[in-house]
Amino acid sequence: MGEIVPLRRTEDREPLWRELVGDQLRRTRLEREERLVDVAQRAGVSPQYLSEVERGLKDPSSEMLAAVAGALDLTARELSVRAAGAATRTAGPALCLAA
Repeated sequence: MGEIVPLRRTEDREPLWRELVGDQLRRTRLEREERLVDVAQRAGVSPQYLSEVERGLKDPSSEMLAAVAGALDLTARELSVRAAGAATRTAGPALCLAA
């Protein structure tokens, strides 16, 4: 079998896609001055789940991301572009997608 390589737990590690997307969702919600519970209700998810997505703890499906993005008047594509732009600004051109 192959070698197991542990993830780096330092601040210089590449951000995971779910962290970048979650950060963009939270930024958008706060810019709109909306409560987590209201966005979650419109998206059809629990506030706890949305909170975990925003904190990068959950890796939501594309359908879930589309629902949450839609609740914030974004498309999934717009959300992805914002997250990719944030990755480029903060970590350079590299990006680590969660498996």
